Amino acid sequence: MLENFKNRIRQLKRETYALYLVARHPQTPWYAKLFVAGVVAYAFSPIDLIPDFVPVLGYLDDLILIPLGIAIAIRLTPPDILVECRAKAQEIVAAGKPVSRVAAAVILGIWVLLVALGMFWAYEAFA
Repeated sequence: MLENFKNRIRQLKRETYALYLVARHPQTPWYAKLFVAGVVAYAFSPIDLIPDFVPVLGYLDDLILIPLGIAIAIRLTPPDILVECRAKAQEIVAAGKPVSRVAAAVILGIWVLLVALGMFWAYEAFA
């Protein structure tokens, strides 16, 4: 059972990376690109709609929203593009984990901005 769960997680990661490639594919319709980019950004972002420290509800977004978003994104994507991007994602994942330094920098920048805004708010509230 644990091995089956691990396989599903690996499959979900590959599918998410394939959707990332779909969002960057030049033949993907604009509405699909927009939705897919939002789903992939939310899946890869450490910032959740419901924080994970909230009991039970914190993990519901990860267990329900992300798979639901992926399912809708797959339906919006033309099948030929999806097949092409899945194959490319499989090759990249097999060669090693994909690394995006730009995405890491953007996420780090968001966290720094949030901390700075929080410190500014705290200073204004207590000073």
